[in-house]
Amino acid sequence: MTSLDTPLRRTPLYTAQLALNARMVPFAGWEMPVQYSGISKEHQAVREQAGLFDISHMGKFQFRGRNLLAQLQALVPSDLSRLKPGAAQYTVLLNPEAGIIDDLIIYYQGTDADGTERVMTIVNAATLEKDKQWFLAHLDAQQVALADLSADRVLLAVQGPQAIAQLQRFVDADLLAVQRFGHIEAPVLGKSSFLARTGYTGEDGFEVMVDPEIGLELWPQLVAAGVVPCGLGARDTLRLEAAMALYGQDIDETTTPLEAGLGWLVHLDRVEAFMGRSVLEQQKQMGLTRRLVGLQLSGRNIARHDYPIVQAGATIGKVTSGTLSPTLGYPIALAYVPTELSKLNQSLDVEIRGKLYPATVVKRPFYKSPSLG
Repeated sequence: MTSLDTPLRRTPLYTAQLALNARMVPFAGWEMPVQYSGISKEHQAVREQAGLFDISHMGKFQFRGRNLLAQLQALVPSDLSRLKPGAAQYTVLLNPEAGIIDDLIIYYQGTDADGTERVMTIVNAATLEKDKQWFLAHLDAQQVALADLSADRVLLAVQGPQAIAQLQRFVDADLLAVQRFGHIEAPVLGKSSFLARTGYTGEDGFEVMVDPEIGLELWPQLVAAGVVPCGLGARDTLRLEAAMALYGQDIDETTTPLEAGLGWLVHLDRVEAFMGRSVLEQQKQMGLTRRLVGLQLSGRNIARHDYPIVQAGATIGKVTSGTLSPTLGYPIALAYVPTELSKLNQSLDVEIRGKLYPATVVKRPFYKSPSLG
C-alpha cells in the first residue's frame, strides 16, 4: 500500500473531539484537530488561563535495563549522568554527522532494587519508527528492553497559568511540589499514571500519560471545568512565540544542534564519546557557517516556511517557521542565515509572493511567560 492508501490513525479521543466541533486535518499519519473554537481564541486561553491538547499521536517509549543511561548517553550530546530520579533532559538524537534525527525528552525514573534503570521518552509522531529503529540498532538488546507504548496510552497536555490548579483536582499528588521538567507517577482519577511538568507552549503545565479509559474520563471533565480544548494550530503559534523548534522544519538531519541554537544541549566537557561529537567539536573550533535566528517583520507580512531570505539582491537563507504572533501582534519567524548576518538588529529582506519585505534579527524567544519567571 502507498502512503496515499494508508488510512489515517485516530486517537481514542477522536469522537470526543468531533463532539466539540473539532476541525480535523491529516498530520504525521494521524487525523488530528487543528482547531475547535479558533486558533487565536485557543492561543489566548493558554497564555491567560488553561488549554487542553490531545497529543496522543506522539511516540512513547519505556526503556528498562542495566547501564541504560550510559547507553543512551552515547546517542545524545547532553550529559545524562547528572539526571536524578524524577528529573528529565530535553535533548537531540544525533546521527554520525551530528544531524538531528529527532528532538526528545528523556525522563529518568530511577533504578530498581535489582539494578534495572527505567527511562521514559516522548518522541515526535512523524519520526516514531525511525527513532525506534535507531534505538534498537544502537542499544544492547541483551541489557536493554524497549517497550513501545505509543498505541497503548493517551497523552494530554494541560498548559497555561491556571493549568496546574485545574489538573490538581483529578490527581492524588501535590503537583506544585513537582519541579519544572520533573515528573512523577501518581493516581489520576484513581489509576496510576505518568505526569511530567513539561510542555510545548512556553507556559507552565503538565503532560499526562494515562490509560485510554482514564483519558476518555479526564478529557470531558477538564473541558467541563473550563479548560479550553486546543488544536494543532494554537500549539504551533504558541511554540513559535516561545521559539521552540519544530522537527522537520526548524531542525532535521541536515542541521546540527549548534546551528539550530541548541548549543546548551551540547556538553563537550564530557569525556565520553557520543554520536556526532567530532563534527560538533570541529564546528566549535572552526565556527559555524549558518545559524537559526529569530526575525520580526512589520505590518501583517507573514514569512512562511521556505520563503527566501534576501540580502543585497541575493538569496542567502530561508524561513523555517513563521506566523502572525497572536500575543505580540506582529509577524515573527525563524530562519537559517549565514553566521555573519545573524547578529541582533541585522536588517534582512524576506521574499513574500515575489516582493521583498524588511525583517530584523531579534532575540529569542519572542515571548516569555510571566508565570515562568
